[in-house]
Amino acid sequence: MELLSPAGNLTALRAAVDNGADTVYIGFRDETNARQFPGLNFTPQQAAKGVSYAHEHGVKVAVAINSYVQANGWDKWRSSVDEAGRVGADAVILADLGLIDYAAQEWPQLARHLSVQASATTPESLNFYQRRYGVKRAVLPRVLSIQQVEALAKETNVELEVFGFGSLCVMAEGRCLLSSYATGESPNTVGACSPAWAVDWQETNRGREVRLGGILIDRFAPDEPAGYPTICKGRYDIKGSVEHAFESPTSLATAELLPQLKKAGIQAIKIEGRQRSPAYVGKVTRIWRQLLEEIDSGTAGTEPDSELVAELLELCEGSTTTLGPYERKWQ
Repeated sequence: MELLSPAGNLTALRAAVDNGADTVYIGFRDETNARQFPGLNFTPQQAAKGVSYAHEHGVKVAVAINSYVQANGWDKWRSSVDEAGRVGADAVILADLGLIDYAAQEWPQLARHLSVQASATTPESLNFYQRRYGVKRAVLPRVLSIQQVEALAKETNVELEVFGFGSLCVMAEGRCLLSSYATGESPNTVGACSPAWAVDWQETNRGREVRLGGILIDRFAPDEPAGYPTICKGRYDIKGSVEHAFESPTSLATAELLPQLKKAGIQAIKIEGRQRSPAYVGKVTRIWRQLLEEIDSGTAGTEPDSELVAELLELCEGSTTTLGPYERKWQ
């Protein structure tokens, strides 16, 4: 199986390449990708340097242009596809139908991957994208059970890519409206879940409070760690009980499912985290390369390597992991 690693900057891209990624996925520094955060992503010049470095080491680069084209925004989104072609990327990861059509017409040599943002979960949908636009691969949304993934793999010839490790999005990607409700913006529109301008931290006598678009979404004790705030991972007062209404901080970790995913014919495993540090990207990539090599060589045991799993746990949100919707015991 192919290993895809994230990169939010050139240093992270080099870390992914140097530690065993088969493909690195990146985004441009604007709202055309679903991870637009301050200080993150690539200018076209940086992307060209990254592609050059990756290709020198036999690694591919995919460019995520996976937010949806907004009114009067066609030129910006179209330009991102053009830039991906010009810098020599190997693939573009797209969700918007108009953009997929444009890429197929103008840059036929660029492989077209269907983004998780498109939320395609049926063979009929996947086959349509392949038949109409020559889509080679689709990233499955993180809402399917392992049995559904296996069934889907039997019913389509589109290559399938699944998330293997990283932060867990609890909604059907591309269809979540929570941040739009709070701020009017979302990954679907401007590429950011919890846009920075809408986040407000305040020290109060009740603790450190964080609001998104003016809505109180969590309160932390002075010594309590706090991650980047999103509505779906906030704590709310529900009939007198303060709790994570949607999801508690945890990371998706599927090492134990690798043999099953390989047997099902899954083409690629994706590591989430373009917003994470180069050190994180390098370490997670190295560990997953080892896990995949053990599977491919037949040296893997019935359970994943415990030392590698322990290393991964150190990098997880809240130091906890979940199989998420793969096992359907998750909220």
